[in-house]
Amino acid sequence: MIDRILAWSIQYRFILLAFTAILIAGGIYAALDLPIDAVPDVTTNQVQINAKAPSFTPLEMEQYVTFPIEVAMSNLPRKEEVRSISQFGLSQVTVVFADDVDIYWARQLVMERLADVRQQLPDGVVPEMAPVSTGLGEIVQFVLTVDPKAPRAYGLMELRTLLDWFIKPQLRTVPGVVEVNSYGGEQQQYEVLIDPAKLVSYKLTLPQVISALKQNNQNVGGGYLETAGEQQLIRGVGLIESIADIENIVVSAEGGTPIYVRTIAQVRRGSEIRQGAATMDGRGETVLGVVMMLKGENSREVSTRVIERLNQLGKALPPGVRINAFYDRRQLVDQTILTAFRNLAEGGLIVVAVLFLFLLQVRAGLIVSAAIPLSMLIAIAGMRYFNVSANLMSLGAIDFGLIVDAAVIIVENCVRRLAERRRSLGRTLTPVERRETILSASVEVRKAGQFGEILIIAAYLPIVSLVGIEGKMFRPMGFTVILALAGALVLSLTLVPALCAVFLKEGKSRPEPDGAESDDHEENPLVRAIQRFYRPLLAFTLRHHVLTIMATFSLVAISGFFAASLGSEFLPKLEEGALAVNAVRLPGVSLPEAIKMTNTLERAIREFPEVRTVVTRIGRPEIATDPMGVNAGDTYVLLKPQDQWTSASSREELVGKMEAKLKELPTMNYTFSQPIEFRMAELIEGTGARADVVIKIFGEDLDELRLRAQEVAQAISGVRGAADLKVQQLTGQPVHSIKANREAIARYGINVADVQQLIQTAVAGTQASTVLEGFKRFDLVARLTPEARGSAQAFANLLVSTPTGQKIPLGQLAAFRSEEGPLEVSRENGQRRISIEVNVRGRDVGSFVAEAQQAVDGAVRLKPGYLAEWGGLWEHLDSGRARLMFVVPVTFVLIFLLLFITFHSLAQATLVFTGIPFAITGGVLALILRGMPFSMSAGVGFIAVSGVAVLNGVVMMSFINHNREGGMDWLNAVRIGAVSRLRAVLMTAAVASLGFLPMALSTTSGAEVQRPLATVVIGGLVTSTLLTLLVLPTLVLAWQGRKKEAPYAQD
Repeated sequence: MIDRILAWSIQYRFILLAFTAILIAGGIYAALDLPIDAVPDVTTNQVQINAKAPSFTPLEMEQYVTFPIEVAMSNLPRKEEVRSISQFGLSQVTVVFADDVDIYWARQLVMERLADVRQQLPDGVVPEMAPVSTGLGEIVQFVLTVDPKAPRAYGLMELRTLLDWFIKPQLRTVPGVVEVNSYGGEQQQYEVLIDPAKLVSYKLTLPQVISALKQNNQNVGGGYLETAGEQQLIRGVGLIESIADIENIVVSAEGGTPIYVRTIAQVRRGSEIRQGAATMDGRGETVLGVVMMLKGENSREVSTRVIERLNQLGKALPPGVRINAFYDRRQLVDQTILTAFRNLAEGGLIVVAVLFLFLLQVRAGLIVSAAIPLSMLIAIAGMRYFNVSANLMSLGAIDFGLIVDAAVIIVENCVRRLAERRRSLGRTLTPVERRETILSASVEVRKAGQFGEILIIAAYLPIVSLVGIEGKMFRPMGFTVILALAGALVLSLTLVPALCAVFLKEGKSRPEPDGAESDDHEENPLVRAIQRFYRPLLAFTLRHHVLTIMATFSLVAISGFFAASLGSEFLPKLEEGALAVNAVRLPGVSLPEAIKMTNTLERAIREFPEVRTVVTRIGRPEIATDPMGVNAGDTYVLLKPQDQWTSASSREELVGKMEAKLKELPTMNYTFSQPIEFRMAELIEGTGARADVVIKIFGEDLDELRLRAQEVAQAISGVRGAADLKVQQLTGQPVHSIKANREAIARYGINVADVQQLIQTAVAGTQASTVLEGFKRFDLVARLTPEARGSAQAFANLLVSTPTGQKIPLGQLAAFRSEEGPLEVSRENGQRRISIEVNVRGRDVGSFVAEAQQAVDGAVRLKPGYLAEWGGLWEHLDSGRARLMFVVPVTFVLIFLLLFITFHSLAQATLVFTGIPFAITGGVLALILRGMPFSMSAGVGFIAVSGVAVLNGVVMMSFINHNREGGMDWLNAVRIGAVSRLRAVLMTAAVASLGFLPMALSTTSGAEVQRPLATVVIGGLVTSTLLTLLVLPTLVLAWQGRKKEAPYAQD
C-alpha cells in the first residue's frame, strides 16, 4: 500500500501540490485563531464557595457555615476532594472535580446542593460561588493614582467608588472577562451612628431605629389612572436620596413631638469594616483592581482588550485620576512565546544549514526544509481542533530535526541513487528515468523512514499518558509533537517524493577511480572526509569486538551509577519577571498597623535597583478568591529587564539579598515565590500551601496540630537547602468573648437575641436598607458611636432594654473575657489540618525531601488518629515519575515489537534496541556535565532521544540487510552498509541534536524550562550516534558469529 501511495504521489505530483496550497491556507487560518499563553493552566477543576458572616469567629464559621456546606458537597458525583478554610467572617469551601468534568455542570451540581443547605445556615449567610476562573486568571492588575497636580484631592472612598461603579461595570463587558476584584480603599456606606445614651433618654430601642430606617426607604407602584383617554402611571416615591432624608426619618413620637433620627444619631458617609487594603511603593494606601479571565479564554487576547478598554476609561475619569496597569500578562506571554519561537526559528535555520552542508544541493535542502513549516501547520491545525494553546510547554519539545528525519532519509537516498544512476549510465537522466529512480529510491528506504517516525511517535506516548498536574503540564507537549510527527510522516510519503520528482536533479558525477571500492562514490567532500576518518575507527571496532563491547557496556554501567546520584525536581522555575513575597505578621495585628509595616517593607524592597514597582495586597479582597487575614499580605515585586540589573546577576541571588534585607524588619515572616507560581500552588494544594514542599498534618485538636507542626519545622530547619520555612498560623487571634448569663437575662425577661443584636450593631453594624444613587447602591447601616464601643468597659456600660422598659447594663447580663482563639481553621476531606511550607534553594527538591523525611521520622511522633502527608511540587514530581516508571517500560516493549515487525528477527530487533540505553547514557552524562538535576522536563528529553536513537539503528540495519540480500557476506554487508549510510545517520543525528541547540543555550525568559530537555536530547544523540556507527556494526558481527579473521581492507 505504501508503495502505491509513493507511486501515486509521484505520478500526480501537481495535484498534490494544489492540495498542499490548501493545507497552507488552512494552517495559517488555524494559527491566527490559536490560543496563546505563557504556560499550560494546571489548576485543578474546582468550584469555590464563599460565605460571609461578618460577626462570626473562625470556630463559629467552621461549626455553623463550613461544616454544613462540606457535608452537602461530600457525595457529589465525580468529586475528588473537598477542602475548606474558616476565618473571621469568611468561610471558603473548595470542591475539586475530575479533570474531564464540565465546569458548568459541576457548578450546577454545587448550586443545587447550596439551595438545599441554605436553610441550615444562620440568617443572613448566603453562600456564593466564586467566578469561573483559574490560577492563570489574574491577567491584568491596575491601581488608581492621583496626579500631584490634580485640581483637588481624592480620598480612598472616592477612588474605590470610581472603581466599583464606573470601571468595573465597563470591564465586565469585555469579552473573556469574568470578574473584576477590588482591593483596598474604603467601600462607601451610609452610617447611622446611634448614641446609646440618647436611646435611653428617649426610651427607644435599637430594633425601633432599624425598623424605622427600613420602612422609610421604598418606592411603590400604584397602577395607573385613565384621564381623558390618557393613561398615567402612579408611583409612590419614598426612596432615600440624601443624608438629610435619613436624618429626617421619624423613629417615634413623644407627646406629639416627633423623634427624628438626627435627634438620637449622627448620619454620615462612612465605610465598611475593612478586611484588607492595598499599598504601592511604600507611599501609602491605594485602590487596586484585578481583572479575572474566564476559564479557557486566550489570555493574550483578553489582556489586549482589557488594556484597550482601560485606556478608553482613563479619558473619562475625573481630572487628575489615572489608571496605572502595573501587571499585564501579555508581557510574560510575549516573552515566553518569543523564546519558544526564537528557539524554533534558530533551530530551523541550523537544521537547514546542516541539510545543505550534507546534501550540497540547494534543491534537495529546500525539499527537506519544506517539511518543517508544513508539519508545523498540520500541528497547529490539530492544536486548534483539540483546543491546545500555544505556550512554552506545548512548543517546548518540537525539534525540526525530528520532523525532517523521514524526509532526510528519503531525499538523501534519492540524491545518492540519482548520482549512482547517472554514473552507471554515463549521461544525464531523462525525466522518466529520473522519476523511476526517485520512486525506487523512496521505496527502498520507505520502511526505515516510516517506522522511524512511528517509533518516535511511540516514544512520546508516555507523555500523553500522564495525568494530574504533570499531565496538564506535559500532555500538550506530547500532543503537539505527535501531531507534528504524524504530519511529517504523511508528508514524507506524499509531498516529499512529489517535490523530488518535480525539482530534484542528479548532481555532477565524480569520475570513478580505478580500483575504488563500491562504497567510495561519495561526491560530498565533507562526507568523504568524515568517511576517511570513520573507516579506520570502524575497522578497529570490528577487529576488537570484545574490547569494544566491554568498553561500551562499562560506559553504560558507569552512567547508571551516576544517574542514581542525580538530584530531582518537578520543573525548573519559569522566570516570570516578577517576585511574590508573602509576608505574615503576628496574629491579631490591626489593619492600620499592617499597612504601616507593609509600607516599611515596600520601601526596603524599592532600594534594590532591579525593582520597577512594588504593590501589596493585604488581607482579602471584595470577592474572597484569596482568603487572608489582615496579618498576611502578598507583595508583588515587578522587576526591570535582567540586562538592567546591577546588584544581582540571577533571581536566586536577588532573592537572597532581599531576604537578608527584610530580616532586619521586625515581627514578620516571609516566603518568596513568583506571582503565577504562588497562585497555582495555592489553588492546587489549598490555603497555606504555597511552597516547593508542603507537609500537611491531619487531626482534630488545633493545639496538638500546632505543637506537632512546630516539631516538624524544627526538624526540617536543619536540612541543607531549607528556605522560607513557615508553619501555618492556626491560633493566636485575640478574642474578646461576651457570653450571655442565661440566669441573669431570664430574671429580666430578656432573650439572648436581644443581647446579640446589641453586640452586633455596636461595631459590625446592622444593615437596615440600601441607598440608591442612580445605579450605585450603598448599604445603610446602623451602628453605635465610636465612643460607645471603644473599649471593653464601654461595652459593659451599654444598656439592654427589658420588656418592661427597664434598662440593664450589658455588664450585668454577660460575662466578659479576653482569650486567645483560632486565627483560621483549615480542613481537607473532612479533617482539620495544619501545613508546614518550605522552599528549597541551592539544591534539588528530590534529595531535600528524602533527607527531610528522615529528619522528621526521627524527631516527630504523631499520636493515634493524626496523619502526615508530604505534598507541594515534589508530590507531582513523585507521582509523575511513578507513572513514567510504569508507562515507559510498556512503551519500550511497544518499540521492541515495532522493531521485530520491521526486521522479522528477534536478534536484529534486540541489536537496534540497544540504541536506547546508549542514548540514555549520553543524556545522563550531559545533565551531570551541566550540573542539572533530573526533572520532568529532562524525563521528556530521555523519551524523545530514545526514539531518534532507535531510528538511526533502523536506518543502518536496513541497509545491512539490503546488502545481505544482494549476496554479500556479513563482514562486507556490515562494512559497506555502515559506510554507505554514514551520511544518513549523521544527518539524522545532526539535525535532531543541533535543532535543540538554541534551547540548550538560551537564557531568555522561559528557557529554563526547555534547557534540561534540550540538554538530554543533545547528549543522548551524541553518544547514541557514536555507538550506532561503531558499536552496532560490531554487535551485529558478534551476534552472527561470522566475523572474518582477515584484516579489514584499508583504502
